Amino acid sequence: MNQVWVDGELASQVSPLDRGLAYGDGLFATMRFSGGELQFLTAHLQRLTQGARRLGLDWCAGDALITLIKQLATTHVDGCLKLILTRGVGGRGYTAPEQASVTEVLSLSTIPGHYGRWQTEGISLKTSEVMLAGQPLLAGIKHLNRLEQVLIKSKQLPVGFDDWLVMDRKHTVIESSMANLFLVGEHCVFTPDISMAGVAGMMREQVIYALIELGFDLHVGEVTYSQLSRCRHAFITNSLFGIVDINRIDEIKFERAPFTDSIRHSLNLNL
Repeated sequence: MNQVWVDGELASQVSPLDRGLAYGDGLFATMRFSGGELQFLTAHLQRLTQGARRLGLDWCAGDALITLIKQLATTHVDGCLKLILTRGVGGRGYTAPEQASVTEVLSLSTIPGHYGRWQTEGISLKTSEVMLAGQPLLAGIKHLNRLEQVLIKSKQLPVGFDDWLVMDRKHTVIESSMANLFLVGEHCVFTPDISMAGVAGMMREQVIYALIELGFDLHVGEVTYSQLSRCRHAFITNSLFGIVDINRIDEIKFERAPFTDSIRHSLNLNL
């Protein structure tokens, strides 16, 4: 299914002078579609627009791009679309050109097959030795500089583990290598503060809304490793697998949360 469109045209390459390639100067979103409909398109585009503004990119989704996205979703049963925005071609050095022409790269691919099993069986996380640096100017944005994640993923997971738990340089818990983290305590739900490091995932936002609607007391703040053992349930979220329960982190075991199935159903996240 792998196909790529560059600035609305079916293509296989971008300019070798593109700033996205040279400097990681851009951002992206990964969007799931199912049954001919792309999920949370408005929320994805709003988050991209906000991220573009933070990077100083003058961009919002045009009618042609939105039409192409919707056409691809309706002509395929299930899959994902990845939309990359770069500052385009210009400038030999780091200084951005005064008049940037944003490059839009849209790619179509399948959903990883094991995500359905993860939803059903849950997963186990192992703490990574690679820690995230703090940078409030970039925190939350799904920017193209993903070298920290590349280094995290370059390490082979021990047998029995499915993904990495990632902390920052202060040894506070931030996320998994590919998803946002939620922890359920005695009376409330915690999700890590990502104002210094990490990604503000679109699905994180949707699940926060769903939890509040269910009446949960939700706290966003610093999460220490020691807090993990005081929580009964834990789960991760991203735009492709929706919600996945965590069975254990290192040697800390968790029970499946009784409400994740209902949120998965209400948000149409089942694979």
